[in-house]
Amino acid sequence: MPAARHRRTCHNGHVYYKTSDCPVCPQCEAARRPQSGWLAKLSAPARRALANAGIQTIRQLASFSEKEILALHGMGPSSLPHLQEAMKEAGLSFKNKK
Repeated sequence: MPAARHRRTCHNGHVYYKTSDCPVCPQCEAARRPQSGWLAKLSAPARRALANAGIQTIRQLASFSEKEILALHGMGPSSLPHLQEAMKEAGLSFKNKK
């Protein structure tokens, strides 16, 4: 039996349905998705994980270790190659990595 879907309305007035307690409005999330740059390649949960940790720039990301980034809620191992590639292009690397 499928989980019950609950009708919700976000602060912007969008109506959506969710089966979980996740409060994220899909329409608002799609509108916030970057069109370019290093964050554009990440999933929405991964972007939110970085934002919740106060990481807004690639230089800020470089002050963390891979282990610290993977420990963030919403950050999965599939995001790590995208982050490593973006950091390499910027001439940076994760903390404690040569």
